[in-house]
Amino acid sequence: MDFIIITNNPRVQNEYGSKYCIVYQECSFDEILYAVRDKVHKGHKLLTHPLSGSVKPNETPYKSIMISADRGSMDNDSLIMIEDAIVVATSGKFEKYRERQKMLAPRHLADFQMVDFFLITGGIESAQTGLKV
Repeated sequence: MDFIIITNNPRVQNEYGSKYCIVYQECSFDEILYAVRDKVHKGHKLLTHPLSGSVKPNETPYKSIMISADRGSMDNDSLIMIEDAIVVATSGKFEKYRERQKMLAPRHLADFQMVDFFLITGGIESAQTGLKV
């Protein structure tokens, strides 16, 4: 299965950039969700959940999401899923944590990059074995 990974995680870009189609953006977690939503509007389907794992949007600045490389008509399930994720991620209850993210030490950022990297690695493995993600 052909896929695209949209990410703001430099580790994903560094590890997979030469193997897969990676769209890397230096941006916020929220901006990744908006970029994916724009792709869904253009006919791409979500292949991984935008809020995968137990990592809440307020806990990590990094997010990698896999979408289909092929485009078709807009997939309503993908659209609902990404829009629901945007509502959760941009809700006011996470606002106070966003300031804390800006003060994270490099070692903490590396830990969050690793968590996101392992989550998307699972999605890649599933896509390659033909399992439904």
